[in-house]
Amino acid sequence: MTDDTPLDLVPLPGSERPTAPGLHAQSALDPGAPVEATLILRRRAEVPDDALTSPMSREQFATQYGASPEDVALVTDTMTSLGVNVVEANAGERRVRVSGGAALMGRVFGTDLEQATSTDSHDNEVTHRHRTGGLSIPASLEGVVTAVLGLDDRPQARALLQVALPRAVSTSYTPLELGAIYAFPSGTDGSGQTIAIIELGGGFAQSELDTYFAGLGITGPTVTAVGVDGASNQPGADPNGADGEVLLDIEVAGALANGADIMVYFAPNTDAGFVDAVTTAAHASPTPAAISISWGQSEDGWTAQARTAFDAALTDAAALGVTVTAAAGDDGSSDRVTDGAVHVDFPASSPHALACGGTRLTADASTGVVQSETVWNNGNGRGATGGGVSAVFPQPSWQANVGVPTGAAGADAGGSANGPSGRGVPDVSAVADPQTGYRVLVDGKEMVIGGTSAVAPLWAALVARLVQSTGKPLGLAQPVLYDSIGRGQVAPGFRDITSGDNGAYQAGPGWDACTGLGVPDGTALLAAL
Repeated sequence: MTDDTPLDLVPLPGSERPTAPGLHAQSALDPGAPVEATLILRRRAEVPDDALTSPMSREQFATQYGASPEDVALVTDTMTSLGVNVVEANAGERRVRVSGGAALMGRVFGTDLEQATSTDSHDNEVTHRHRTGGLSIPASLEGVVTAVLGLDDRPQARALLQVALPRAVSTSYTPLELGAIYAFPSGTDGSGQTIAIIELGGGFAQSELDTYFAGLGITGPTVTAVGVDGASNQPGADPNGADGEVLLDIEVAGALANGADIMVYFAPNTDAGFVDAVTTAAHASPTPAAISISWGQSEDGWTAQARTAFDAALTDAAALGVTVTAAAGDDGSSDRVTDGAVHVDFPASSPHALACGGTRLTADASTGVVQSETVWNNGNGRGATGGGVSAVFPQPSWQANVGVPTGAAGADAGGSANGPSGRGVPDVSAVADPQTGYRVLVDGKEMVIGGTSAVAPLWAALVARLVQSTGKPLGLAQPVLYDSIGRGQVAPGFRDITSGDNGAYQAGPGWDACTGLGVPDGTALLAAL
């Protein structure tokens, strides 16, 4: 087949991509430049809701809900016949990794790939491959391939952390102090459990972790780095960004569950890398009790196919018994979108993730007595917990009775920005205000860091300790956490946060779109489970 032979292609629904924000330079891409992509395949059957609360083995899951061997063979044969290399194929994970030159990959998937420079969410210039519009796939794969990710490798997500300026810190806490304040169940340390942490950059040095945990007077957990899609543990480059995120996540989860094994998955900050990392972690052996995700982006910043593929990976995790904790965002009800409307962060907005919001906490660290805990909101542009109503995910049945608002002002004020039936965010909370933040060690420097990115590993550690105690995985935790809770009621195992707002939404009794069900009382939560 020659390069000008017409290919029989069909459009791939949901693959439309806009111009990268902050794009200011484009140029031709070398036709032979290597490009890798991840193809997501359809399931043999859809995963029923009851499977998400009755975990199954990886083998059983692959047989019932993975890709069929016939679909995998069809995709690999089709790609090979077109000259595309098949790097990896995994039926249980429904993924086929492919590679080829830029011109070939553009031709096979019906797009033009260019070199581009744009500005990321931290106002840094980044160079990446770029495409706009929709993709196509070979006609023989219509309905079989549901997503093609990674052709455009612009940064997909941002780390949801806030580094406090020393003069702005009013008080701060070690993770161990927060474990006491939130009454993590005694006699548990996560032993026998695995916590997976997803990172899209940065790295850690074991010597630094040893120093941090020794300073807390504990023996740290076993921490292992795992590379995904060619990424690796690369510490020392960005203490205020990716390194800060990595070390915050490990130090919080590791201090609060120091008996657990911590697996840190490093992946490229692309839609393919993010999905591949979560999928790899969910299907790992041993199966983790929890996956902690502290990276995200407004729902609007994803293609529909990438959101769907990611949500499917989270569904896999729940069915395998994994609880995925995801930061709800650090930019209030706008989620840093400048259109004046309300937005929520993804993947936290997936109904298959436990969305983690943030508070401001004033407590006596020596006694664990709380003086005040309110919604985290330091004002416009200075950080506030994410929360609101999803514009793309319908309201799950377990949230039907808790009073999720219909829009920015709530139903009583006639709000309808996101319709009447969206998934409410967050589910749970803990301290996130950097002014009352977490004391950590990053690249040799003692720092205080906040953001909902600290709440996700805190909750992941709590999940590991609950699973250790009960002897059974939680999987999708929300049906249990929300069980029989109505509007204005406090869920067992939670302390309600009723004061403050995140912009468009106000805290109040029971679940709200600022702090969800509230902050944990871990001992009471264990009793409730």
